[in-house]
Amino acid sequence: MSFLDVFWKMVRYNLKIVFGNKFIYFLSGATAFFIFVTVMNILEDSNPRESTVYYLLLFPGILLVFYPSTFGIQNDEDARILEILFGIPNYRYKVWLVRLLLMFVITFIVLLALSFLGSMAIYPTDIWEMGGEIMFPITFLGCLGFMLSTLIRNGNGTAVVMIIVGIIFWISSGILDESAWNIFLNPFEAPADNMNEVVWERMLYNNRIYLVVGSIIALLYGLVNLQKREKFV
Repeated sequence: MSFLDVFWKMVRYNLKIVFGNKFIYFLSGATAFFIFVTVMNILEDSNPRESTVYYLLLFPGILLVFYPSTFGIQNDEDARILEILFGIPNYRYKVWLVRLLLMFVITFIVLLALSFLGSMAIYPTDIWEMGGEIMFPITFLGCLGFMLSTLIRNGNGTAVVMIIVGIIFWISSGILDESAWNIFLNPFEAPADNMNEVVWERMLYNNRIYLVVGSIIALLYGLVNLQKREKFV
């Protein structure tokens, strides 16, 4: 078998594990939601902007990473392969890193496609820039979901906590608004009239740094939690 054949089989196999054979449902749900809100926006918003496309992409991106990050460990337990992962030294780290990487790559590709649709229907955008910017909060939430799943060790419980955390983040985004600590800070939104352009760019830069650092910390903390074999098996 060629390298591409092996690579494709590995990707397809891990996709089935990561999304629990439900990838098509999440992809369909994310696409249907985006199309629905896009049509509503076209009908109601007479002045769409690039920032509008960014906001419309947030929920589909969150939807795609929500299930794999929160239910991953429970899916392994239900499939009875959790003991196998813990039985081979350091193997579980490689498996989960590959799965998370695959989850984010697939999400990025889907967001590029949706960005293209948004660019055609709502407002012309650079789909690569749009996809890259939207991945900052999506990656942070995905890593946070993974970390919480290693602490709670139950898919349903992790999902409830993540929904609560997401609501808190969404409410706080209105309070923090133009702040570097706003998880959902929109880089395509024009800054306030009284804000200097340099200050705005610096705030965006700090926001992205915070999200990257937060993602790394959540990912590493989750991997450290995987050392506690007795709590999982």
